[in-house]
Amino acid sequence: QLQLVESGGGLVQPGGSLRISCADSGSTFDYYAIAWFRQAPGKEHEGVSCICSNGASTKYAESVKGRFTISRDNAKKTLYLQMNSLSLEDTAVYYCAPVDWCRLPLRYIGRWGQGTQVTVSS
Repeated sequence: QLQLVESGGGLVQPGGSLRISCADSGSTFDYYAIAWFRQAPGKEHEGVSCICSNGASTKYAESVKGRFTISRDNAKKTLYLQMNSLSLEDTAVYYCAPVDWCRLPLRYIGRWGQGTQVTVSS
């Protein structure tokens, strides 16, 4: 069973970079495709990126393509999201969650974790 915890968020200036992490304390991490979602104030959860179970395939929302990079280390049971060229519109709580398939559009109907806050501000 997956037990995912997000971390690494914080305050960053526009144009800056940040890497956030999602660590699993369960025992089936490498069985799942996993995705990053985000929720900006007053908005619905938005699928950001996903990666297949072995890391061979990735997908990105158009809004982050070319700026964000998703990766995973199955030995460490950890998912990462490297975020570059951050803008004010990237401000949100970021969540990780398993998905049935790493394909767009991303959907998740389970329980959300606590997420990690990313704030882009000058």
